[in-house]
Amino acid sequence: MQEEEILGKAYDGKLMKRILRYLKPYRWHVVLGIFLSVLVSGLEAVRPWFTKHAVDVDIANNDAEGLLRTALLFFAVLVVRGLIQYFSAYLTQWVGQHTIFDLRMQLFSHMQKLGIRFFDRNPIGRLITRVTNDIEVLNDMFSSGIVMVFSDVFTIIGILWFMFTMNWELALVSLSVLPLLFYGTFLFRKKAREAYREVRLQIARINTFMQEHITGMLVDQIFNREKKSYEKFREINAGHRQANIKSIFYYSLFFPGVELIGAIAVGLIIWYAGIGAVSGSITVGTVMAFLQFNEMFWRPIRDLSEKYNIMQTAMASSERVFTLLDNRTFVDDDTDAVAFGTPAGSVEFRKVWFAYNKDEWVLKDVSFTIRPGETVAIVGHTGAGKTTIINILMRFYEFQKGSVLIDGIDIRKLPQKELRRHVALVLQDVFLFSGDIRSNISLGNEAIPEDRIRAAARVVGAHRFIEALPAGYDAEVKERGATLSVGQKQLISFARALATNPRILILDEATSSVDTETEILIQKAILKLLHGRTSIVIAHRLSTIQRADQIIVMHKGEIRERGSHQELLELKGIYHKLYRLQYRDQATAALPGSGS
Repeated sequence: MQEEEILGKAYDGKLMKRILRYLKPYRWHVVLGIFLSVLVSGLEAVRPWFTKHAVDVDIANNDAEGLLRTALLFFAVLVVRGLIQYFSAYLTQWVGQHTIFDLRMQLFSHMQKLGIRFFDRNPIGRLITRVTNDIEVLNDMFSSGIVMVFSDVFTIIGILWFMFTMNWELALVSLSVLPLLFYGTFLFRKKAREAYREVRLQIARINTFMQEHITGMLVDQIFNREKKSYEKFREINAGHRQANIKSIFYYSLFFPGVELIGAIAVGLIIWYAGIGAVSGSITVGTVMAFLQFNEMFWRPIRDLSEKYNIMQTAMASSERVFTLLDNRTFVDDDTDAVAFGTPAGSVEFRKVWFAYNKDEWVLKDVSFTIRPGETVAIVGHTGAGKTTIINILMRFYEFQKGSVLIDGIDIRKLPQKELRRHVALVLQDVFLFSGDIRSNISLGNEAIPEDRIRAAARVVGAHRFIEALPAGYDAEVKERGATLSVGQKQLISFARALATNPRILILDEATSSVDTETEILIQKAILKLLHGRTSIVIAHRLSTIQRADQIIVMHKGEIRERGSHQELLELKGIYHKLYRLQYRDQATAALPGSGS
């Protein structure tokens, strides 16, 4: 994380060019916004001219009507300027909101396409920071940076033009303090850059910590770790506070410094203009106009310094966002992907080798065949490679050697959407989305009608408890299914898988989190479900797989044994040992006084 949060260049032309591409659909809105900002700048710069005219012409000549005309015209200019400024501000914010909407949608869509390997290596909190904080920083640049820079620049140009046309000598005196400003700005940029980098790092740390500990709140409470977590968060939060205080310190020095330099300029104007007024070469109206020009001149200078900070933060945020967008951790479809109709359901692994990390083989020369409609169970110790077989079959990961076939077609030649449309996976750790029970079964698939949703729920035994809920299938599901029991969530996950009417059904420890009564209910349902479907069952409870047509025993990434339940028991190998251990544990648990 530390390396990722280090800022790149203060200004990167390539990054800026890439950022500006997102404005292309709204280029005419941007052009109009720039035009309006130029008008606002021109009307802003002309204001001191009215002061000079009123003092040196109308008041000096005792022209009351002329003074009224000047005042009314000045008021009209202010009203027009206010209206134009309103439309300019609204337009720039409109462009900013539409642009970040497009960028945020692109980023979310890109993350949906990334392979599971990417999410294994990147904390969720950091990714949330990319989609929220970093995108919002770019909004500041789109809405108040790019267009408003033109406004500030043209305001400065307009002021300088009026100053030099009125009195070039006094203009030079006013600008004599600019070297002080440039030096102060240089120091501010350097310090603010370092401070901002630290702020971004601390924000990412807070997001990562919060995501992890809110998700793991149950563990914190079970093991009484609240105080330790609190102290750890206090430390991270204090780091964020200190980083912000440090950045505020530099701002609190810089802006009063700019005010001080502006005050020095005022003093120089009064001193030089006073000498000129004594000699009669400078009028009172000119002095008053220059004092106004001086005040107006430093305002866009301060704004440009703020725009520089916005640009600096946008460069940093865009670099992180584009790094994510450029990540190519995809499991790509083959360019020559073949059409995939309804499969018969045969599955074959041929000499498959796979490693999550280079040369650390998790699967070694794995080969087996599952005929259509056959039920195959995969067992073995933790880490034997059982779940990895499923991850490869679902194309969550790409294997390095060998081939995996469905109906004789290499799965790398099949479109992933088509593959997963015909293969349903039920995991041990069930994830439910916020919404209602109906949407969690259909997952928003409009092709799944209401009657199929209810039929799937009936088959797995979920219909009974769903109908008992006050709202039935419309019952609200809280985040992660907090209002449902583990067994109920598992039944919903079964109904979800069945509603798609898959040809291949995969159960990965799918009954290990339910009570015995629910497990019996599910086992009865599974016997109906598996009829006519190819099924792969991964289970620690060997009692649940005894009726499998074939049992494959994995050990350290290799297939060591295969056969029916009875054949493997007679072999007296790894499966026999696993079975005896479980039988002994179950027998011990059943003894009086052995359990609660």
